[in-house]
Amino acid sequence: TESKYRRHGENLKTRGTELGSAVTGSSLTTVLPASSSVKKSIVLSSESRKEVAKQAKVTKEERRAQIDGRHRYLISRLADGIDLSEQQVEEIIISDDKFQLIEQFFAPRGLKKLLFFYQDVLQQKLNASLRPDGSTNNLPQKKLFITMGSTEDFTGTCAFFLRTSDEVITASNVSQEVNFGMFDCNNGNILQGLEFFLSQIMIPALKSQQNWGDVKEGLKNSQIQEFLYAVDKFVSILSSSRQNIEDKIQLTKVDIDIYVRNLQNPSDYITAG
Repeated sequence: TESKYRRHGENLKTRGTELGSAVTGSSLTTVLPASSSVKKSIVLSSESRKEVAKQAKVTKEERRAQIDGRHRYLISRLADGIDLSEQQVEEIIISDDKFQLIEQFFAPRGLKKLLFFYQDVLQQKLNASLRPDGSTNNLPQKKLFITMGSTEDFTGTCAFFLRTSDEVITASNVSQEVNFGMFDCNNGNILQGLEFFLSQIMIPALKSQQNWGDVKEGLKNSQIQEFLYAVDKFVSILSSSRQNIEDKIQLTKVDIDIYVRNLQNPSDYITAG
């Protein structure tokens, strides 16, 4: 019995030693690699950032090499319309993730429109510390960027290019095949910006248009007159809709004197009515 307990005790002691070694070993195995992996992760993260920055620089230079007369036309129009230099616009364009949309716009039967938004965008400050709630201190900053117009809210200025045909856009025909325009939404009211663009820019331009292509009569043509009337009516409806949305209805002032001045009897009232 004594030897039996001795053997049992030795087994327990041996198992206890193995267990302690296992626990101690696993503990060291868990802690040491974790510490080294963090350092390794930091090194890899730093190397990854350098690699990403290097690749981004290569991509920018490749895009810069693609810049030709077509791109220069877009850049000059944007620089004229927005308070930026052509060099700034070029850097912005070749750094944009959606640069390929420009090439799709130039292609035969390509995109019908190319949009740029210039507005305040939240930019995270470099080396910004986290707030107690885990958020960072983001500041609004003006930014020009390419957009499809369906993913970002429009709160600033929209610069747009529209194709007039399905022909391939070349350096020689870009000024004839591509129209440029802008409208403003800095007050947050898109309808008001569109109304101003149509009423103050497009309609006056259309009414002063001398060349209407195959329509030789120009503004005297009945179809042209109907078209201009339809545009005027659309702007009027747009204005009414905007005012209704703003919970404001403004009745047109009417001079009723011309209607009541010569009323003499009930039949005149009925006629006037």
